[in-house]
Amino acid sequence: AAQPQDNSVASVNNFGGNRHEAPLIHQALSAIPSLLLIFIVLGGILGGVFSATEAAAIAVAYAWVLGTLFYREVSLRQIPSLLLRSAKTTGIVFLLIAASQAMAWVLTRQQIPQYVAEVLLSLSKSPIVLLLIINATLLIVGTFMDMTPAVLIFTPIFLPVATQLGLDPTHFGIIMIMNLCIGLCTPPVGTCLFIGCGVGQTSIEAASKAMLPYWAAMAVALTIVTYVPWLSLALPRAAGWLP
Repeated sequence: AAQPQDNSVASVNNFGGNRHEAPLIHQALSAIPSLLLIFIVLGGILGGVFSATEAAAIAVAYAWVLGTLFYREVSLRQIPSLLLRSAKTTGIVFLLIAASQAMAWVLTRQQIPQYVAEVLLSLSKSPIVLLLIINATLLIVGTFMDMTPAVLIFTPIFLPVATQLGLDPTHFGIIMIMNLCIGLCTPPVGTCLFIGCGVGQTSIEAASKAMLPYWAAMAVALTIVTYVPWLSLALPRAAGWLP
């Protein structure tokens, strides 16, 4: 959903430099070492070679080797400043996660999720309306709560409701993760948005303004995925994971 918007933004702002600076094949070949990082991380986790936490350390080490030895974009003198910037960004993220965990405790203590489920079922019997309300609720939750506590708290509440509506659990899981992912890049506690601002050395206001077209694109994609189950279930069924 964001790819057309990426192309538009890159074209308008001339991101990526001149296409004619180097042949396309050379640019593609130079990107292969960076793309290998995805396979190393996912392959190691799925293959049981290392945990997700260890994968993060391996990714940092691999990126450092690429930046210093292969691409030669990072020097040893820059490492202290890079570590300082990383520490600042990590500190912000830790504060956000701590705040979201506190919010999760309050919601659980006050039994807010159970109350929300009861209200949902009393509002309407229409699947279209209920799915719209679930999406809106999860989007709001995702803006101020980290994904892990949100999944742990709201899955047991919303999954029975979705099952009553005839939704496949896999389809509902994709809907839920999409909502929470959008929340991760949405103020006031959007973790990914804060990380991006820290890396790009920009303000939340400027980043939020630039994100407006992307939020619109993600909203369209979420609506399509919500009301067209085939998009979510076709690949798992083709792979034989679903009946």
